[in-house]
Amino acid sequence: MENIILEHKQCLIAGDGFLPVQMAKSAVQNGFEIICISLSSDNCKELKKYCSKVVSYGPGEVEKIKKFLLDENVKQLTFLGKVSKTMLIKRPKLDKTAISLLKQMKKLNDDAIMLKIIEQMNDIGITILDQTIFIKNLMVQKGVLTKIEPSSVQMADIEYGFKIAKEMGGLDIGQSVIMKDRMIMAIEAIEGTDRCIKRGCKLARRKNAIVVKVSKPAQDKRFDIPAVGLRTIKIMHKYGANVLALESGETIIVNQQKMVEYANKHKMVIVAV
Repeated sequence: MENIILEHKQCLIAGDGFLPVQMAKSAVQNGFEIICISLSSDNCKELKKYCSKVVSYGPGEVEKIKKFLLDENVKQLTFLGKVSKTMLIKRPKLDKTAISLLKQMKKLNDDAIMLKIIEQMNDIGITILDQTIFIKNLMVQKGVLTKIEPSSVQMADIEYGFKIAKEMGGLDIGQSVIMKDRMIMAIEAIEGTDRCIKRGCKLARRKNAIVVKVSKPAQDKRFDIPAVGLRTIKIMHKYGANVLALESGETIIVNQQKMVEYANKHKMVIVAV
């Protein structure tokens, strides 16, 4: 993947959040053309500012997505943005191909689903790129980002949380844990990071909880690289978590300046370990 020659025309399959917009903006500024398949409505308007073409499909409309890719002669594709797996239990709109693929799978964990999708893309001559190729500047570097540094007690929780989060990531359950006083308050599962924070902070009595987010031990950089943004730190503040610990060099941090400003204002800690 490191020696890959990038095509001028790139395709982005965009889920929720601002991260797909950041990628499109960065790629266009570096001379690439971006066409986009939008799986979410929350960032579609912003994506249209940078993409030469934006079409909207549901995650289960596999046949339409493949036809679009073939019609556009796409050779390289990047997945970015959250697509919640909870769609699978909410009567989603699935075409015949999507139903057939799901029936073939023995388990529906994140890695299994994404690897099946990548297999389908490879079958029609499309290479899935490392998610960070156009946004390497957003990978968080080691160190304390905020004015306040974590205490020795907090660092002990972070180290323990890091170990547990890595083990959970290895099982492909989730990438985040909520800690307090050397106890695990919550482990991220299908609900996603935001709801995990809410659940864990409530169990921590909305005070002094620590959020630890890491990559999986054998992280496939084509999908599911851990990412945080301003919304993450705002939810933490609302529910009583005051420390965010990230894995340096392996986590994407969106709007870092705004995140740090918000954390400093509310006397919170952001640290990359």
